Amino acid sequence: MKSSLNIGLAVVAVLIAIIPGAVLAEDTKLEHTEAARAAAMRLGKTLKARLVSTMKTQGPVAAVTVCAEDAYAIAAQVSEDTGMDVGRRALRVRNPGNAPDAWEREALSQFLAAQDRGEDVSKLERSATVRTADGDVFYWAKPILLEQPCTTCHGSAVEPALAATITDYYPNDQATGFAVGDVRGIFSVKKRLP
Repeated sequence: MKSSLNIGLAVVAVLIAIIPGAVLAEDTKLEHTEAARAAAMRLGKTLKARLVSTMKTQGPVAAVTVCAEDAYAIAAQVSEDTGMDVGRRALRVRNPGNAPDAWEREALSQFLAAQDRGEDVSKLERSATVRTADGDVFYWAKPILLEQPCTTCHGSAVEPALAATITDYYPNDQATGFAVGDVRGIFSVKKRLP
């Protein structure tokens, strides 16, 4: 009886020691996920507002410069403010600097496969902690779905003058032929962990 009690107490002691760490790990992941979500939302809202404003006041040709020049400054500011690497990635890139790494490519592939299966991808997101040669990195991604205003530059009927401006900035552009609701790319957030 005494032996059973000792074993029971030992099991309880081990569980108490293990569970707080597991809860802490989950709390930390949730904290990183919420921070990543907020950072991506900030990038998306700021960039969209700048693009829509420029398209309304100066037209779509001028809006190309927003993506070519302002988008990186906006992403850099959000990254600096949050201490995370916040950006956009795609498989069919306009700017080669937006090409995904291996984890981002896999996330994009999963979102595209889900969309092909008819799933509503608007609420999907993905996160993981990845061990790299430089240490652990928290990754988070959410699909960017093409909206109506985006078809002006990313749709299948891009005006010739606009297409020429896009080609001037991006000679190897692959980012046209999308329809409203297509997964255009992802918001990607990375954070090096201590």
